[in-house]
Amino acid sequence: MSIEALPVAPADLLAAATRLKNDGYRFVTMTSVELDQTNMEILYHFDKSLALKNLRVPVEKGGELPSISGVVFAAFLVENEIRDQYAVRFEGLVLDYQGKLYAETAQTAASSPFCRYHVKAEPDPGPGSAPGGQPGSLEGK
Repeated sequence: MSIEALPVAPADLLAAATRLKNDGYRFVTMTSVELDQTNMEILYHFDKSLALKNLRVPVEKGGELPSISGVVFAAFLVENEIRDQYAVRFEGLVLDYQGKLYAETAQTAASSPFCRYHVKAEPDPGPGSAPGGQPGSLEGK
């Protein structure tokens, strides 16, 4: 099964997103699709009365696209995620975490505001202990 999506050139992305917003569509999310080692597509998903419209935009890994976060603010989160995963930069991003949105090595809330917790493993209680113990706990940082 394939998704029906309107092909959009990167230079036309902002106009297409603005047109959908002005026509009453709401931004749902974005999907990144790897095509090969260097090429990918970003799918932009919009909804109106439970009908989806999708935009398909080509980009190279490590390339750049215009951010639609100035048109639909909520896009900033997915754009930052795609930047973290594929190094695609979004020009004009309203909140740019500079590739540190989900930094695995972050130790403070300031260095990675959405990754404030990590799992701390509890020592194995050994044989004969009661079942149902907690194998780990979340520790706030």
